[in-house]
Amino acid sequence: MNELYKKQVRDALVSWFIEEKRDLPWRKTKDPYKIWVSEVMLQQTKVETVIPYYERFIAKYPSLESLANAKEEELLKEWEGLGYYSRARNLQAGVKEVVESYDSIVPTTRKEISTLRGVGPYTAGAVLSIAYGVPEHAVDGNVMRVLSRLLLIKEDIAKPKTKKTFEEAVMELIDVNNPSAFNQGLMELGAVICTPTKPKCLLCPVREYCTAFFEGMQEQLPIKTINKKTKVHKVKSLVIEDNTGKILLEKRPAKGLLANMWQFPMIELPTAAHTVEEVMEHDYGVKIVKGEELIQFKHVFSHLVWELESFEGKLRVEKELSSSCKWFTKEEIEEQPMPVPVLKIWNAWKERKSIL
Repeated sequence: MNELYKKQVRDALVSWFIEEKRDLPWRKTKDPYKIWVSEVMLQQTKVETVIPYYERFIAKYPSLESLANAKEEELLKEWEGLGYYSRARNLQAGVKEVVESYDSIVPTTRKEISTLRGVGPYTAGAVLSIAYGVPEHAVDGNVMRVLSRLLLIKEDIAKPKTKKTFEEAVMELIDVNNPSAFNQGLMELGAVICTPTKPKCLLCPVREYCTAFFEGMQEQLPIKTINKKTKVHKVKSLVIEDNTGKILLEKRPAKGLLANMWQFPMIELPTAAHTVEEVMEHDYGVKIVKGEELIQFKHVFSHLVWELESFEGKLRVEKELSSSCKWFTKEEIEEQPMPVPVLKIWNAWKERKSIL
């Protein structure tokens, strides 16, 4: 890349971003804490989904200290529906480190900010460049797609080592006078114009500098090997009510998927036992009568899929309740942070009860 080319790309990109950027709430602040929150929320979640969550979250936790001191259960309730709850836990842990070790000032160097819990290379670069104006790379999927086309980079973006190629490319191109607009411009370009399929090349501010466009290869890039087939788990879940109107919930293990969160008892199929009722008696210590089906759906996680069927259930006899289970009133359930699939089941159950 010669100096003229680099200047032309950065000038075109920065000018376009300043003129055309979407009006998003986290773009109205330079507060590193608020930018950090937005970047964590935006991981694996669409912008439109994030906006109301971000606004509610910042209203409830306007400062590092307010988030650091929040109860985890309360925090997860605020996060409910965004999924990937480890993001919220890691965000709070990182914020606590800033409050305790950095006198409530988010570090201004990549070396220091990268030591914080949950802060990877992308988040570090995004916060440093957007909040502090430090010329640091912030490479995510959008940025890799834009640069693979702009610079005709044919390396497989599914391979971790490839990220370094893109980080180096950003550092070579970056506008040191306005790294915030440059990095956000790359992200914005990938989000609204240089999209995965059918890129809107005629609207692109850097089209005349784009090698893939002139080679007619924009739809073939980036190169990404297909991941292994996603694992499918067939599960049945039961909303079991006792004769006082309480509902049985089960706490998930402390580590792994949806750690420490409450769900309705969930049975993975196939099981050694013949029926759901037998599993509930053997594994959960309750005799039940399985009722009508509530809802069937698929829920896709990053690495697996739940094919889920849910049913009503009625308690007959409580023998020796599993230590992972507890009876909740309906009001108590409403206060619990629920993963999206559990929330779907709960809403289906409430709708069924309101109809009956």
